[in-house]
Amino acid sequence: MKTTSDTAHVIGAGLAGSEAAWQLAARGIPVVLHEMKPAKMSPAHRSPLFAELVCSNSLRSDRLQNAVGLLKEEMRRLGSLVLTSADAARVPAGGALAVDRDAFSSFITQSLKNHPLITVVEGEVTQFPDAPAIIATGPLTSEALSEAILAQEGMGLLNFYDAAAPIVTKDSLDMRRVFRASRYERGDDYLNCPLNREEYERFMAALLGAETAEVNGFEDSKVFEGCMPVESMAKRGHMALAFGPMKPVGLVDPNTGEMPFAVVQLRRDDAGDTLYNLVGFQTRLRFHEQRRVFGLIPGLENAEFARYGVMHRNTFLNSPGVLDNLFQMRQRQGVYFAGQITGVEGYVESAASGLTAGIALSRQMKGEAPVYFPPVTAIGALGDYVSRYNRHFQPMNVTFGLMEPLKERVRGKEQRYLRLADRALEQIDALLPQLK
Repeated sequence: MKTTSDTAHVIGAGLAGSEAAWQLAARGIPVVLHEMKPAKMSPAHRSPLFAELVCSNSLRSDRLQNAVGLLKEEMRRLGSLVLTSADAARVPAGGALAVDRDAFSSFITQSLKNHPLITVVEGEVTQFPDAPAIIATGPLTSEALSEAILAQEGMGLLNFYDAAAPIVTKDSLDMRRVFRASRYERGDDYLNCPLNREEYERFMAALLGAETAEVNGFEDSKVFEGCMPVESMAKRGHMALAFGPMKPVGLVDPNTGEMPFAVVQLRRDDAGDTLYNLVGFQTRLRFHEQRRVFGLIPGLENAEFARYGVMHRNTFLNSPGVLDNLFQMRQRQGVYFAGQITGVEGYVESAASGLTAGIALSRQMKGEAPVYFPPVTAIGALGDYVSRYNRHFQPMNVTFGLMEPLKERVRGKEQRYLRLADRALEQIDALLPQLK
């Protein structure tokens, strides 16, 4: 089916919408990119720039032995704007791809605004769009558009709760207590705050007794595991944090020559090396409690908070049965969804869904046959996940477990993952001539 209009409308200029608009324009399709910021901001957004990173500044592992590292490499080969921008705005983070937030978003914003085929329209979209369109309004879709989506036949919306970690200024840290290192001697890109058993006990007691901010409808059972508030995680057991975000494995405190009992890692958040975020410390503690409780962490006694941790509700579709594996609506040809609203979880996964939808819609608008990414690729596995029946559908990060397994047996996890990555990239390379 070829759509009747020669202009695509992309709603939302987050990671998914920005990537979708870029993929469409790169293939000669005129695009109108709708963004409600800065006229209207969601509870989690602060910047008027596109592709704002609300939670962490990390796009996670960049190694092919990790599924998200493979996903990034697939996207690089397909000309991803998000990955080009991330590589340009990269800051040291060991084996992870972390970025300067402002540089990253500025690169994407200028790339889209300066593209001759992209017209940016500011203002909220409140009506369900006609084809050809991609809805990439994210997990914080406005109330009016959410109602318009919910009114569509067979549509259902779900929700869960997400949280962001606080950011502190480097100059406010007590560097006599803090040491630089990455786990297993993979560089020195992280700042580490070591705790002995007594300090850990004191911190846990304060954390469990701290006052939290009320979030309408919040239940621990509705928190996405990858962004669980640190205080919720602490309730799971006294050692939950010591075996979770505060695990000391692979780190040696140079002041003692020993592995600490627990450690809080801080990851660089900007190119100027002035801001650091508390890794794994998403929270809904009240702001004054964040100062008090996190001030018990050695090195953070006088920390200056550039941003406090916050929590908000995320909304996503009950995608199986609603979307196909190219993120197109089954009941509305030419209308696609992309990003976290589809049930993919994570920055890279959201951008990947935008890339998939953008490529698919561009081909549809030109009357070309669809190109499907096979489930042996990370991109294809994500499309397969959101479109396959699942009675307990929940947001999902990319994992090797979503991909079609190898037919041959490969000993050793690292070697098996590398073989899965090699197979996936062979498939991507084979598809490239069709996707230009």
